[in-house]
Amino acid sequence: MQDVEVIEDAEAAAAALDPVRARLLGELAVPASAAGLAARVGIARQKVNYHLKALEAHGLVALTEERRHGGLTERVLQATAASYVVSPAAVTASAADPAASPDHQSAGYLVALAARVVREVGALARRAGVSGRRLPTLTVDTQIGFRSAADRAAFADDLTAAVLDLAARYHHDDGQQYRLVVAAHPVPEEES
Repeated sequence: MQDVEVIEDAEAAAAALDPVRARLLGELAVPASAAGLAARVGIARQKVNYHLKALEAHGLVALTEERRHGGLTERVLQATAASYVVSPAAVTASAADPAASPDHQSAGYLVALAARVVREVGALARRAGVSGRRLPTLTVDTQIGFRSAADRAAFADDLTAAVLDLAARYHHDDGQQYRLVVAAHPVPEEES
């Protein structure tokens, strides 16, 4: 089971976002049969089986084992990932493009960058998983409190200078190319 799977297909996204199917995906962190799930979630086995077939058709759940009980075969399924993220490309072919935004300090530009990261890293992770390799990434996530807009602006200037200096020092035209995105946004009040 993957940690996170990025859903690129619109029909798979619709299947995963259906409330009943989303609940079943959450329950399938642990392998279960339709009968076992039905008892856990309080939905008729036939209805659970119908939803499981749709999830399986989109690759969101996978068969882990088949158990024989007399003349019957019980299929045990598990979610293919612990969590799912829907790529903007699944919603529209004209997914947010950072190049289309002239204001690099706007929320729209940041959202377009984040969408591109989801699309690109999702595709790279899928390819790495198929080849059995690990995808090398680097992530820095921290919080900082600014006392004033002037402090925030000075920090942005210093950060830009430091990143450009590091990029110039380590960049090689013949090296493997990496995309570096540095972003900052206010922490939502409910997380403060």
